[in-house]
Amino acid sequence: MTHRLTLNDADILFGMSVINLQFFQCQTCLHTVKSGEYHPAIRMNRVSASRNAWHPQTKEDREAILSELKRVLASPQFSNSKRYPALLQYIVEKTLEGKSDLLKERTLGVDVFDRQPAYDTNSDTVVRYTAGEVRKRLLLYYHELGRASQVRISLPAGSYVPEFLHGHEEPEETGDDPASSATPVIHGRFSTAPTGELREPEPSAPSTLVAQTFPPGAAVNMSLGSVPRRNRSTYRRLFWLASAAIVVGIAITGMSWRYRAVHPQTALDDFWRPVLHDQRTILICTGSVIFAPEKISGTLTAGKDIEYPFVSMEGASAISHVSGLLQSSGVQTQLKSAGATPLTELREHSFLLLGAFNNQWTLRLLGPLRFHFASEPAESIVDQMQPQVRWVRDPSLPYSSADDYALVVRYRDTTTDSWVVVLAGVGRNGTEAAAEFASSPHYMQLLRDQLGKDFNTRNIEAVLKVSVIDGKTGAPSILAVHAW
Repeated sequence: MTHRLTLNDADILFGMSVINLQFFQCQTCLHTVKSGEYHPAIRMNRVSASRNAWHPQTKEDREAILSELKRVLASPQFSNSKRYPALLQYIVEKTLEGKSDLLKERTLGVDVFDRQPAYDTNSDTVVRYTAGEVRKRLLLYYHELGRASQVRISLPAGSYVPEFLHGHEEPEETGDDPASSATPVIHGRFSTAPTGELREPEPSAPSTLVAQTFPPGAAVNMSLGSVPRRNRSTYRRLFWLASAAIVVGIAITGMSWRYRAVHPQTALDDFWRPVLHDQRTILICTGSVIFAPEKISGTLTAGKDIEYPFVSMEGASAISHVSGLLQSSGVQTQLKSAGATPLTELREHSFLLLGAFNNQWTLRLLGPLRFHFASEPAESIVDQMQPQVRWVRDPSLPYSSADDYALVVRYRDTTTDSWVVVLAGVGRNGTEAAAEFASSPHYMQLLRDQLGKDFNTRNIEAVLKVSVIDGKTGAPSILAVHAW
């Protein structure tokens, strides 16, 4: 049986390997500094690391960095987002212009993410979160695609000023002698001297230790014969420590596979996966209303100038359904009224729209899709491919007794470049039923059965019919579906 790791699993295992390697290097370097002694028969690797911090001075230097930036932004780690490339490009360009002193959290929030100058950086952590993601994605890029890059861009932890590294990877020289192919590790670094070669250290220049990372995939061949006897026990302990860490990593992976075998992914998981991927906060943008006795529904959409809009009991039930689901998935939710939510805020992360005719963003963003809402001649759901098809509440029945209709939509919106989920009814009963539908493994399985493969990656629209009895919302049923 073949197992495949998800991207999150790959990130976890890769992160564990980096931590293990860095721990090994730190322990070794600490031991070296503590002892204060160097074996005279060992050639030490000094300041000349394979990659050094680089401060571009000439126009050619800056063009080389900009070319590297262009390659990074075109990579899969950055090309599928707007926020991460925007931040990385901004801080690199400002640094090359000599304006790195301006790269502060508030300045980045205003210039890159369109925040107000006086915004609260403690409650709105978009800059810190995005910078952390940029660091991780740069690491993944250079681990997977950019290993041979002559120029590298990095973002140190705790800083918004990028660093540039310049240099090349020097290949190991090996001879025909099998003994010469063994690369001894001296104080946590590869020694490029052949086994048995003795070099006197340079007495006049102080030695600066540089911790070098092992090339990806390289086997660490530790030769203890050339290491002082008193250090052998230290290397043995470090070796067993590294081995134990690897065993723990394998055990964690095995438990993850076992958990998936016992708890297989449901259709509900597949529906929400692209929306929740790489997100810490999901914005719930809900429609809001004011009283309007002259309307059949008794309400009127609240605009941005209304100080105290409200939601119905059905709207509150819908909010409860989806917020509970999202929080159980480890994602925080932020609830905002549609009338008070600007487009710039919708561009920052995935979001959820609740309500239709009381939510301006639902009407606006669903307009180009096949199934969308129309106000004339009556509030209804229409099919763009079949204009004669229209789902509308029966106007001859009281509002509390007429069956309702709703849309459940998940798609990647080109306006905001974000994944969007829309749960909206022609009336408030439809919105409540749509939220229940999108929170139910049973209903999602019915939807996946109709749409077939690639359910977790395709754009989806589903039209629902909702029974309404004495104002109470009944069970939804699927009338039509569309995927692309």
